Amino acid sequence: MICSHGCGMVIACTRRLASIPALLFCALLALAAPRPVAALTLLRDADIEHGLTELSFPILRAAGLNPRTVRVMVVDDDTFNAFVLDHRTIYLHYGLIQSVDSARMLQAVIAHEAAHITNGHIARRMGNMQSARTAAGLGAALAAMAAVAGNGEAAVGLAAGTQSAALRGFLAHTRAEEAAADRAAAGFLTYAGIDPRGLVELHRAFAGQELLSVSNQDVYMQSHPLTRDRLRAAQDYVEAFGRELPADPLHQYWFDRVRGKLSAFTRAPDWTLRRAPEEANADIRLMRQAVAYHRLGRLDAALRAIDGAIALRPEDAYYYDLRGQFLMETRNWAGAVAAYDTANRLAPNEPLILAGLGRAQRAAGQGAAGLDSLEQARSRDFRDARLLHDLALAYAQDGRPGMAALVTAERYALEGRLEDAGPHARRAAMQLPRGSPPWQRAQDVLSASEKLQKRK
Repeated sequence: MICSHGCGMVIACTRRLASIPALLFCALLALAAPRPVAALTLLRDADIEHGLTELSFPILRAAGLNPRTVRVMVVDDDTFNAFVLDHRTIYLHYGLIQSVDSARMLQAVIAHEAAHITNGHIARRMGNMQSARTAAGLGAALAAMAAVAGNGEAAVGLAAGTQSAALRGFLAHTRAEEAAADRAAAGFLTYAGIDPRGLVELHRAFAGQELLSVSNQDVYMQSHPLTRDRLRAAQDYVEAFGRELPADPLHQYWFDRVRGKLSAFTRAPDWTLRRAPEEANADIRLMRQAVAYHRLGRLDAALRAIDGAIALRPEDAYYYDLRGQFLMETRNWAGAVAAYDTANRLAPNEPLILAGLGRAQRAAGQGAAGLDSLEQARSRDFRDARLLHDLALAYAQDGRPGMAALVTAERYALEGRLEDAGPHARRAAMQLPRGSPPWQRAQDVLSASEKLQKRK
């Protein structure tokens, strides 16, 4: 759920709950790095992430990757960039999503990044980890390579912030890797029935970047070197393919919806209200207007607009989720519970929606039900830092200080704040039953914190 932080959007950091082995790995690698200057954060929203799943599903399947385990997530950065740090997550800056002009261009980016996974480029860079660890800020970038542990029970996000130059240096692909990824991406796209012209359009968008100084180049250009040869190769592939594949209306719909919701939360509300009438899809137009009205404090208008979108798509869980957000943020707890409950019924496997339901239930005085919802959400998705905060608060309110301390320790550890995590982990270990799974989790966080202290 996108929530408010100044402009009306809540940003949940990629600092998410780690699996124990991965958490230790993150901590050890981060020791080599100086204090980070900027943190990478994720924009968590069930609707947007669902839309990206719809766009990526045929590509990942064509690439031989499991669309149920490889996720596409949005980074809170307005620059044009995309990257992979592990074998289970493709990261897109929201600035990239806002900058491309069509679903097939965005799908070309996804296919290209998927190709880096299937071609083994991540594994080769991991092989050079030892020498790379000396780079400033690189510890956190390497820690991120443990992201999404893959056991279905726990996952790791970016353990700390990192200096952008160091991260770009680590992510930089060789021109040979880029050419190979382009070839594979073109094949993935055509096999998936997606027009490969999107790859040509993507290259053309960066054709002039090589003429700029490094300081003026887009970060995507610096980590994904473009050559005229690559552009020509993509054009040759399209010409050899010999036909234009029709656009999938469903792909274009989800592309428009993802971009529409991102722009509604990141651009000024007045801009959204001026531009929303240009939207071809009536429900997306109403959704964008609803967000703008909500951010302007016009709740009645926001509810009329989102209810209009719901009328057009009555089985759409994500519009009910947005309605619940509006009501939650205006302290209408009972209404929020009803909206989130409907959303959860329509999309029972969406942990972000379930977390919203738990939050609303707790606010409405349904303490036990709310805690159960929050715990279920946590068991499905460990990357929601806001959820960890709310879960710790719920444990504290319910007289379970040991669990509250544990979840707080894990949240701090995930944010790269191992010094802060240590005292909470120690407190949790003293209060939880010795040898129990929660006690063991506390011990692992404490061990990571102590290793950091010894290294200093």
